[in-house]
Amino acid sequence: MRITIVSATEFEILPLLQHLRQHGHRLHAGLYRFRHTEIHILITGVGAVMTALQMGRHVRAGMCDLAINMGVAGSFNNNYGLGAVVEVVSDRFADLGVEENDGRFTDVFEMNLLGGVPFDTQGVLRNPRPVFVSLPQVQALTVNRVHGHKDSIAAVKLKYQCDVESMEGAAFMLSCLTEGVPFSQLRAVSNWVEPRNRAGWQLEKAIDALNHYVLSQIQGIV
Repeated sequence: MRITIVSATEFEILPLLQHLRQHGHRLHAGLYRFRHTEIHILITGVGAVMTALQMGRHVRAGMCDLAINMGVAGSFNNNYGLGAVVEVVSDRFADLGVEENDGRFTDVFEMNLLGGVPFDTQGVLRNPRPVFVSLPQVQALTVNRVHGHKDSIAAVKLKYQCDVESMEGAAFMLSCLTEGVPFSQLRAVSNWVEPRNRAGWQLEKAIDALNHYVLSQIQGIV
């Protein structure tokens, strides 16, 4: 089996990398053999554009039986607190569109500029076969600018009513759905989506929880 671990930054998967370096066999840069499985590490860079670019190159090379996107996320939903690990089963591009003259936001789906396979009739990307079904299954937004002001937070919550937001998830899902690659988007909550409060973030807690979960599952898979 060939598993690709996809992350925007090395920092978010550092515990996993350290485990592979210690217990796996490095075949070449970014590729490890762990037991009977090849694990490819793909660091895309931050944001949807970089993720789509790197994912497109990788999945078209036909070297992936399962892609797992690992990263942190902000939570809109009080049910998923700091350090919670969730599987995103639906995602959408939430800030691609136009700002109207009354301040409202109209996205490209509402403008009839986005649609068709693999988007559903609401402009949403969905995972038809979630992998880690024991985890909470959540809805996500993908944004180029994370929300940090009370007015924009209130508007996006009212418009989309989703659970978490990230900067890469929908691009990852779009690449996998387009190329027919089985996938899972896993997120650990590092912060609440609230007026910008960097001191309240718990990145280390979220990253530790995410990597601990993925390591336990990979050892079970392989």
